[in-house]
Amino acid sequence: MASRGTTETSKLKQNLEEQLDRLMQQLQDLEECREELDADEYEETKKETLEQLSEFNDSLKKIMSGDMTLVDELSGMQLAIQAAISQAFKTPEVIRMFAKKQPRQLRTRLAEMDRDLMVGKLPRDLYTQQKLEILTALRKLGEKLTGDDEMFLSTNAGAALSQFERVSTDLGSGDKVFALASVEVEKAKQ
Repeated sequence: MASRGTTETSKLKQNLEEQLDRLMQQLQDLEECREELDADEYEETKKETLEQLSEFNDSLKKIMSGDMTLVDELSGMQLAIQAAISQAFKTPEVIRMFAKKQPRQLRTRLAEMDRDLMVGKLPRDLYTQQKLEILTALRKLGEKLTGDDEMFLSTNAGAALSQFERVSTDLGSGDKVFALASVEVEKAKQ
């Protein structure tokens, strides 16, 4: 019987990760196709995606309140959802790597961005935004940052990333993340 519970837990986790991947891909696709959509269509689709994230967030909350063995494994997904909803992170690819705890991939992405900036393939403002997201994600994953990276974060961090840092640092339970996420979902709906 014990193996059955383990199998079910593993399957639940896999299903949740797949659902999170699907929602993050949906956000990424929406951003990539933004130019092709009219403003109303873009806003409506984004609103629907944020509502789906909110529903997914509610499901995670129910699961976490009843199954304590999944709390630690779900924390990364929970923070990723909070980041997406609060829009502290605007790059779904970074959110996905953060949720899956992939610091190596985040560092690889950062190196690619440095190269793209040098050859003029990436605008400076987009580079700054994405570098901030990646460095914040790396810090939250417990990775060591260089002095230059710390300086870049302190110089460029905005209110949304600061709010994400504060909430995720204060996580004694998932309630604070869910409370903030709920507020941000309500703001997004208005």
